[in-house]
Amino acid sequence: TIVFSLAALAILASCGGRVRYPNYYTLNLPAPPDPPRAENVHAAVAIREFRAPAYLRQGAIVYKPSPEQIGFYAYHRWAINPCEFVTNSVIERLRASGDFARVKPYDGRPDIEYVLSGRLEKLEEIDYEGGVRVEVAISAQMTNLATGATVWTNAVSEVGDVNKRDVPAVVSEMNRTME
Repeated sequence: TIVFSLAALAILASCGGRVRYPNYYTLNLPAPPDPPRAENVHAAVAIREFRAPAYLRQGAIVYKPSPEQIGFYAYHRWAINPCEFVTNSVIERLRASGDFARVKPYDGRPDIEYVLSGRLEKLEEIDYEGGVRVEVAISAQMTNLATGATVWTNAVSEVGDVNKRDVPAVVSEMNRTME
């Protein structure tokens, strides 16, 4: 058994070569401007964490070689959950807008007038129909907490062209498109 173990170890050592470690990426949007001085603004809003399809929450960067197929880069992953990133970005931008007296993450307390809910619909590389592109799509709605009425809704989808066939260029274009 010792000879067999040594032979197996030698075979495994010769197969390996180098170990690959994952690369981690994050989206990086510019900081929002300082908020304007709020006058006659009394409403408070809470932001629920944005949802996303399960495949976008797995951590790997997504690519689509065809409309029906979804692939995942094995060694290229998000350093932060994209849903958490989008939620935090929306909070920062709403605070900077000056449109609300208070903007906070949703914690279930009724000390607010409005709740914003959203969904990260797409954050993916598209590799069909010629060239490499990225698509980012987000939808959101705001609800009056007292009445349950939807007071605002919107959906946005943007496509950007990637100028280089590598994952850092894809992530860079996702940043630009997300902005």
